[in-house]
Amino acid sequence: MLSPKAMAKLADRLLPEDMKQRLYQFHFEDAGHGYDAFGMHPSAIHLGVGLFDWIYESYFRVVSKGAEKIPDYGSAILAANHSGNLPIDAMMLWNDVLRQTHPPRVARGIADHFVPALPFIGTLFARGGMVGGSAGNVRSLLEQGELLMIFPEGVPGIIKPWEQRYQLQTFRVGHAQMAIQHGCPIVPIGIVGAEEQLPSLFSSKRLGKLFGIEAVPIPIVPIPLPVRYYIYYGDPIPVHKRFDPSQADDPDVLKEVAAEVKQAVHELIQQGLSERKGVFQ
Repeated sequence: MLSPKAMAKLADRLLPEDMKQRLYQFHFEDAGHGYDAFGMHPSAIHLGVGLFDWIYESYFRVVSKGAEKIPDYGSAILAANHSGNLPIDAMMLWNDVLRQTHPPRVARGIADHFVPALPFIGTLFARGGMVGGSAGNVRSLLEQGELLMIFPEGVPGIIKPWEQRYQLQTFRVGHAQMAIQHGCPIVPIGIVGAEEQLPSLFSSKRLGKLFGIEAVPIPIVPIPLPVRYYIYYGDPIPVHKRFDPSQADDPDVLKEVAAEVKQAVHELIQQGLSERKGVFQ
């Protein structure tokens, strides 16, 4: 793992001057040792944007619509569909939020239990703002006014077979509970393109056991295809204004909110599919 100094030097070479100046504006709470309480470091944010600049701009050619709907400040939850066998969609969304918000905001990815434990990768993602999805971590971030990035489908969204592409899997209710409990809006997001980036041959349950998940997809191609990404942001859903924090443990309320968010994401996906001219266009 590169040191913060090494990351800063590499980022300085990769980033254009205007992007460097932009990224200096994002909110960061130093815990007293250069990192925040969850291990995020500004140099890693700069390096992440620099490393993915060509991939974002030229390979996936990301089209972003509606990012102005992300709150400029204060806590909020971004809830998106998940797909593509690898979490590249999360990286494109992370980059898009940093690029499209003013001042730039870091979308703090909330990861499944096995991700932080992955050697090297877990540390790398933490440096870029990811946190493990415990209730305490989420509470702390929302109390600090952070922006959370959540994929309610979880791993089932990533590993679903080709014939189920763009068919949303079951939405877990954690995002609904957190939004009601901590008084923040949910911004639905539809991502189009990721479903076709790595068509899978089959899924290995044996490999899945190594990571503590259902299965690991085995792709047909060795690297992601140069599909075009479309990221659509919907109107914030102010569930915190409709429900009292005491209702955050009501299963019927949580199911209702999760269904509302899922429907909003579905509509954004359908909009994206209807507006794109082709997988690579």
